[in-house]
Amino acid sequence: MNNKNYKFTIPSLPFAYNSLNPYINEETLKFHHDKHFQTYVDNLNKALENYPEFQCWSLKKLVCDYSKLPDNIKNTVRNNAGGVYNHYLYFNLMTPNSIIKPIGSVAKAIDKKFASYGEFKKEMKNVALNTFGSGWTWLVVNKDGDLEIISTQNQDTPFTLNLYPILLVDVWEHAYYLQYQNRRADYLDNWFNVIDWNKVEEIFNMF
Repeated sequence: MNNKNYKFTIPSLPFAYNSLNPYINEETLKFHHDKHFQTYVDNLNKALENYPEFQCWSLKKLVCDYSKLPDNIKNTVRNNAGGVYNHYLYFNLMTPNSIIKPIGSVAKAIDKKFASYGEFKKEMKNVALNTFGSGWTWLVVNKDGDLEIISTQNQDTPFTLNLYPILLVDVWEHAYYLQYQNRRADYLDNWFNVIDWNKVEEIFNMF
């Protein structure tokens, strides 16, 4: 994020709105980034507005430690801090200049866990297709340093499961419906073409 704590602001897209065509079109990106993402930022700031004692908390701390907040803002912060974090990571891990396949250490880890990149894609897509309703599908690192694919509902994050995210795809309908209608599978197939594997590798190498 551009700022680490309150007052949060929405970061600009790291690419032009039309640069992910034909995989994710300009209308979808503008609606998703400028409207939905902005709403989560606004709602999070509003929830923290009258609680200066929590305004120094980082976004990650709000996501992980929301249970320590007052009851009247706990769920609002949980939902909206998760929405801010998840959307930031989602947009930041896409690029019009994708190298299409993973590289380096993360490529080796994917081959070790899933046998091949092709098998990884099949499993990632299958989990995403079977995420009921609204949510996210993640490639995460567990406590043993191994990769897993999981899904979370709504705006939950893997942090609360002691898992560290390195890649995610948004399967809320607003992420794809303007372009793909009910064809989530087509959206997922095209999303693989815009993954920023260089950034995924950077995150993975933090471990």
